Amino acid sequence: MSLTQVQYFSDLIVKVAEDRDKAAFIELFDHFAPRLKGYLMKQGADEALAEEVAQDVMMTLWRKADLFDPKKSNASTWLFRVARNRRIDRIRRQKSAALDPEDPSLHPTPLPDIAEEMDAKLREKRVRAALSQLPEEQRNVVRLAFFAGQSHSEIAEHTGLPLGTVKSRIRLAFGRLRQLLETDTSVDVD
Repeated sequence: MSLTQVQYFSDLIVKVAEDRDKAAFIELFDHFAPRLKGYLMKQGADEALAEEVAQDVMMTLWRKADLFDPKKSNASTWLFRVARNRRIDRIRRQKSAALDPEDPSLHPTPLPDIAEEMDAKLREKRVRAALSQLPEEQRNVVRLAFFAGQSHSEIAEHTGLPLGTVKSRIRLAFGRLRQLLETDTSVDVD
């Protein structure tokens, strides 16, 4: 586009802005609408969407021509920027409208089953009570293994005990815990 054409189209937008000049608008429409549609199609829009967005851009030109500043950009740059932004807006709207109603993140978390929650709390109380009845050395290795998440080797290193002793204490603790938990009367949960 030559410098005189650039100035000519900028002058037409100014006429639309100042005088609501329909002839100037028609000339702008005839020149830019097909170019905008082609540009949008090259950007990936299908023909119907490109046509719709191009029409929308031209309506924006009619309604907001007073926002055009020929000192900041030329008519072509301004209109193609509006077209690009409108296309991006449409893509964003399509993405937000395309939410999957079956997406688990859109559904509220089901309320916990009260009976299961109570059973879990009772089990926890029973296990804590049984743990308190273990000898200190067994309770310590169980705490390190299951509450601190340490491996048997890490426990051995942490406590200075031989690895075999750590394993034996955990095995003995499990045997004692099983025995305590299997007999309800031996574990006081009050």
